Amino acid sequence: MMEDLKGVAYEYVGEDLVKKSKLLLQYNPVHKKVPVLVHKGKAIAESMVILEYIDGTWPETPLLPQDTHQRSNTMHMMNFFRYDGELQEGAMKETWETLRIIEKESGLGEKKFMGGSTIGLADLALGWIAHTLVAMEDVIGVKFITAEAFPFLHSWVDNFLKIPTIKNNLPPHELAVKYFTEKRDMFLAMAPQPFHHH
Repeated sequence: MMEDLKGVAYEYVGEDLVKKSKLLLQYNPVHKKVPVLVHKGKAIAESMVILEYIDGTWPETPLLPQDTHQRSNTMHMMNFFRYDGELQEGAMKETWETLRIIEKESGLGEKKFMGGSTIGLADLALGWIAHTLVAMEDVIGVKFITAEAFPFLHSWVDNFLKIPTIKNNLPPHELAVKYFTEKRDMFLAMAPQPFHHH
């Protein structure tokens, strides 16, 4: 999908997620998961890492925010998903704040997409909000993007997910929720435990 929108020629190899192919196990032996990008015989796994790699290799049309501060903000926003308790509350405040900034300062307003009536790279850079964040909301039972809180972003998510290239390339919502439920369990198991004095 990112390759389509970046205009990079590539070959798509579909993968049966139950019977994993030799090719997938060869290129991603650790996680045995898709997506895997294979470029010049080198394998890159995990969507966000692939996105950064594609951006770095073909920089002409960037997909990620170029500003490092903005980029780290995006990663930062996911922290609410990694923690519980106080850490999670703090991270949720940051997520609200970041969404508020995007809502107000992206210039989205009543427009269908960030740049107007057609989808552009700014939309793709924020595409994870439409898919990943919405799935994460379901996992932890919190709704960030509502029509009341973020009217512009809310209708943008709808418009974004209706684009055929996007719709056909995203995993179904239920699968994403299942994936992030497992991911969250893993994060919580690794999370720093609060230290209590006796």
